[in-house]
Amino acid sequence: MARKPTDEVTARPFAGFGPGALPFLRDLAANQNREWFLANKPTFERDLHAPLGALVDALAFAFAAHDISLTGDAKRSLFRMNRDVRFSKDKSPYKTNAGAVMTRDGLKTSNGLLYIQIGGEAGSFMAAGFYHADPKDLAVLRQAIVEDEQRWLDLEGALAEAGLPLGMGDALIRTPKGFEAYARSPVVEALKRRNFVVTRQIPVERLAETALIDDIVAFAEIALPLLHFGWRALDRARTGP
Repeated sequence: MARKPTDEVTARPFAGFGPGALPFLRDLAANQNREWFLANKPTFERDLHAPLGALVDALAFAFAAHDISLTGDAKRSLFRMNRDVRFSKDKSPYKTNAGAVMTRDGLKTSNGLLYIQIGGEAGSFMAAGFYHADPKDLAVLRQAIVEDEQRWLDLEGALAEAGLPLGMGDALIRTPKGFEAYARSPVVEALKRRNFVVTRQIPVERLAETALIDDIVAFAEIALPLLHFGWRALDRARTGP
């Protein structure tokens, strides 16, 4: 069972994102400078940052109640708005979306996650699965797929039937090294994936509603078998059968 948040309690319960949240992000894209950000920080805090923290806290309790092994809190789960520009040609200092991630232990770096994004070019959405796993963990996930092909195919089919097909974005063109023997396997396309993630868009009008909590819980319940598949494989790789 997922643990509940720590004593860090959001000042206000989640009541939806404020009307200034998306306009703030759109204007930030056109005003990539510290002076503008500081001048508009009250809107950022009131309509975007504080509601996102409240949403994470509310989800932590809701997930625990639904036996969903994901948690987080307003202090640890939210991503900073500052971009890491050290190795990027784009030196824009700020992100144009706001995001938060929830994992089994509440740490951003843990494998298997639920991600929430507000605004940005891709729009607002929720995502769950295994994203940018390191090569060793990616090999473990692929090995788990070939060891139980039918279970994986059933899982993929169930997700697709529920309207959450696994994407092929950033997939390899060829069968990955070490898995050449499965080039004609029914799971070969799955083996080419670098990410095992399902997503669902969040309608703009839903951002202002407390029912967004229910939407994300329902999404997480559908995506949970994918997380369990990966967690089981990674845990077994670390501790043995």
